[in-house]
Formats: sequence, structure tokens, C-alpha cells
Amino acid sequence: MSQELPPQVQNQLSQLQQMQQQAQALAQQKNQLEVMLKESDMAIGELDKLDENTDVYKNIGNILIKTDKNKTFEELNEKKETLGLRLQTLTKQEERIHKRFTQLQEQLKTSVGSSGYKAE
Repeated sequence: MSQELPPQVQNQLSQLQQMQQQAQALAQQKNQLEVMLKESDMAIGELDKLDENTDVYKNIGNILIKTDKNKTFEELNEKKETLGLRLQTLTKQEERIHKRFTQLQEQLKTSVGSSGYKAE
């Protein structure tokens, strides 16, 4: 004999699934930011090695444009700082979602236990 899940349990399961999807999306965004941060670090490292008189080019769309080394260095450092802040924000969001996910799991266990529902 199978029982239907109570509406409260169904709602909690739905919320749990949504949280899981949000956590996955955040993890993907975080991974992309980490890659961009590493690329910026590498570019800054390479710029640092260059002589002051060396021509520097940056990619804009499908073309390369000659640019000033110091200006490019500043732009990359600003980009790195912005990426770092965004990464911190995503990390905090990820922590909040994980905490909420754990709370929902506990609520779900309690709801299932108190409803007398048994999976068959």
C-alpha cells in the first residue's frame, strides 16, 4: 500500500531541489571566476617580466590593439580585484545555500518521520 506524500513534504522536496540547482549554478559561476582570476594573474605575471619599452597588445573582440604597458597592468589589477570581490560574494552565497539546504534536509526528515510515511 503506497501513501501519497503530504503537501508540506512535497513542498520541502521541491525547495530542496531548487536549492540544489542554485548550488550547482553557483559552483559553475565560481569555477568560471576562478579560471578568469588565474588568467589575470598569469597575464599580470607576464607583463611584469616585460621591459618598459616592449610593445604590448590587448585583444578587443577579433582584433589586437597596441596599448600602454602600465595602463594594461592597472586594468588587469582592477579586473583581478573585481573578480576577487565577486568570488567572495559567490562563496558567501554558496555557504548560505548550503546552510539552508542542510536545514531543509533536517526539516524534511522530521516531516517524513512525523507523517508516518514509509518509502516502499
